[in-house]
Amino acid sequence: MSSNSARPSARPVAFCLHAMGASSAEFAHLRDALAGEIEVVAIDLPGFGDTAWVDGASVEETVEFVIRRIRAHGAARWMLVGHSMGGKIASIIAAWTLSGRAPLFGLAGVVLLAASPVTSEPMAEDRRELMIGWASESHLSSDGHLSDESAREFVEANIAEPLAKTDMASAVSGVRRTDPLAWRAWLERGSREDWSSEVGDLAVPALIVSGAQDGELGDPAQRRLNGATYLAAKFVTIEHAAHLLPIERPQEVAAAILTFWRDHAGTSPGVPLSTGRVIASERTSERTRGILSRRALADDPGYQPLVLSSEQLATLRDIGERLVPQSDDAIDLAARVDQQLGRGGGDGWRNAALPADVNAYRLGLDALIGFGVHPPERQGEMIAQLIDGSFVAEASTMSSKQLQFWFEDVRVDLARQWMAHPATFSRVKYDGFGNGGDGVRKHGFTLLEAGRREAWEPSGGGTE
Repeated sequence: MSSNSARPSARPVAFCLHAMGASSAEFAHLRDALAGEIEVVAIDLPGFGDTAWVDGASVEETVEFVIRRIRAHGAARWMLVGHSMGGKIASIIAAWTLSGRAPLFGLAGVVLLAASPVTSEPMAEDRRELMIGWASESHLSSDGHLSDESAREFVEANIAEPLAKTDMASAVSGVRRTDPLAWRAWLERGSREDWSSEVGDLAVPALIVSGAQDGELGDPAQRRLNGATYLAAKFVTIEHAAHLLPIERPQEVAAAILTFWRDHAGTSPGVPLSTGRVIASERTSERTRGILSRRALADDPGYQPLVLSSEQLATLRDIGERLVPQSDDAIDLAARVDQQLGRGGGDGWRNAALPADVNAYRLGLDALIGFGVHPPERQGEMIAQLIDGSFVAEASTMSSKQLQFWFEDVRVDLARQWMAHPATFSRVKYDGFGNGGDGVRKHGFTLLEAGRREAWEPSGGGTE
C-alpha cells in the first residue's frame, strides 16, 4: 500500500447493536443515511436475525460474541451504537475496552438509542409478563416463533406514528425471527441484570438519544439511568418518535450521530491500524491497553477546568500552541495538564523555590494572561525570556527566577501529555508498550539491533 495508508481512515466504523425483537436489518436506513461518512456494521446478536441462539445466551456471552466480531473486522477507529437491549451490551463493551479487559483498541465514542441501562431496565411487570407469555409454547405460531399478532402488537406499542408498509413488515419480521429462548432470556434475566458496579463511570464521548414519545426509556429515564454511567454525555430528543428510533427517524438519528462525530468523538488524532493491532494484542498488558485506550479518546470540547480558572486554561492553551504545535486534530494538552494537576499527578518532584504545583501554575499563568493576543514575534520573545530567566511580570508575586523554574515544568508537562498519546507513539515509532503482555510466556522483543524491526512491530509513520 502507499504511504498515505499510514494515516487512519477518516471514515470511522459504527458497530450497531439492535434492540430485543429486532436484527441488523433495523439499521438499514441508518446505513444509507451515513453512507460515505461512517461505515455501519450492524451485528445480529445471538438468538436474533441470522445468529443462532446456541452462539450465546447470557449478557456476558453476548458481550464476548460482539467483541469477537469487532476484533475480526479490524477497524482502526470505531463507535458503538446500541439500541435498547443493544445499549446495555454496548456499555459493557465500552467498559471492558477502556479497562483493557477486551482485546480491542480504537473506541472513539458510544451512541445510545433509547438504550437499556447497565442497571435493571425499568419495565412494568404486567407488560413484562405479557411479553414473556408471547414466547410460551401455547402462544407460539406453528413455525415455533412468536405469532404475527404478537409481533405486530409489540411493534405498534413502540412507535409514535404508523410506519411505512415496508418498514412495518421488516419490524414485524424481526420480532418473528427472534428465537423464543432469546426473547425470554432477555426479559427474564438480561434486562434485570445490574452491571453498574463493574461498568462504573465511563469517560468515553457519548451521545444519548431518546424519542419524545418513548415512555419507560424516554429522556427523563435516559438522564437518570444512562446519565449516571456517561457523566459527560450529550442528550438529544427526537420528536415524533417513540422507541424504535432507527426505523422511525433514521435521518434525524444519522444527523445527530454525524454531529457527534464531527464535533466531539472524531476530533482526537487517529491511531494507525498497525499500532492499534499491537495495543489490542496479547503483547500488550490489559492495564497498559486500558490506559492507552483512555488516552486516545477525544477531549471534551466543553471542558471545564478542575483547578485552573477559565482564563488561566485559555492562556495555557495559547502557550501550548507555541511550544507543541499540532495538526487540526489536536490534543487539548492544557486540559490534560489541568486534569493532571487536579488528581495530584506529575513527575514526583518540584523545585524548592516554587510553591505547590497547583499554586505555581495559577501564579505563573496569571503572570502571562494575555499571552495569546500578542503577535507571534512577541510571543517568541516572551518564551525566550522565560527560558533564560529574564522575563519580568510586574504584577506577579513570582520572581523572574521562579517563573523560569516554573516554565521548565510547563514545557515538560505539555510535552509529556503530547508524548503520552498513542498517536504520538506511532508518529515517533515507539512500540515499547508491546513488551510481553500478561501471559506466563512473554512475547517481548528478540531483535535488539539498531535499524532492525520485528515482523510484529507497527509500521508507525511508514506504510500500513
